[in-house]
Amino acid sequence: MNAAREAFLQRVRQAVAAGNRAGTAPRLDARGGVGYQGAGPDPVLRFREELNAAGGQAHLVPDREAAVAQVLQLVQAIGARKLALSSSPLLGRLGLPERLSSLGLDVIAAGRLTEENARGPLFAADLGISGVDYLIAETGTVVLLAKPGEPRSVSLLPPVHIAVAERAQLLPDLFDLFEPATRLPRSAMPSCLSLITGPSKTGDIELKLVTGVHGPGELHVVLLLDDAGSSRTAG
Repeated sequence: MNAAREAFLQRVRQAVAAGNRAGTAPRLDARGGVGYQGAGPDPVLRFREELNAAGGQAHLVPDREAAVAQVLQLVQAIGARKLALSSSPLLGRLGLPERLSSLGLDVIAAGRLTEENARGPLFAADLGISGVDYLIAETGTVVLLAKPGEPRSVSLLPPVHIAVAERAQLLPDLFDLFEPATRLPRSAMPSCLSLITGPSKTGDIELKLVTGVHGPGELHVVLLLDDAGSSRTAG
């Protein structure tokens, strides 16, 4: 073993040994001093810019009727016929299941599926529509907590994902997701926490970036800016 390699390994051993001693780890600064970026003066604009940069598309709408119109426009532009809908309260308040069904589309309500019969319909869906739990302005990220009626498969299996959100669900920074006021109690922690930043991507094959291999190739976020009647954590 050459001297340079041995010297390097010795430094690693010393660092590990020092780090493992009780009471020697330095205290972290308060939140905001380590890694906190925030969203700048306009969190909505920051979210749109970051999501678009990640390959997604943000659609800002002023009110509920405009949100419904935007979703219907996207569905028609994509040419989807089979739609998987989560049981998000926001989708229900907007009346999206009824509006989509009235167009003669095959609407699959995820909340009515069971473990035994969910696989086929969800894999066959052209489009998945969900609510969100939070949006992260700093990175343009959609946050989804898996729960009954809102399985992660709605946002994962169909080739296109539309997420519908309200302004009150927008957090400035990823650190804010783990603040005590935001954090779920242990008894209510979900089976899965999904952080979705743009469409699915992979660079595993010859280091070439490919979109839509492990999940949807398109991600649209319809962000409702009118907070009237909204709930911060309603999906």
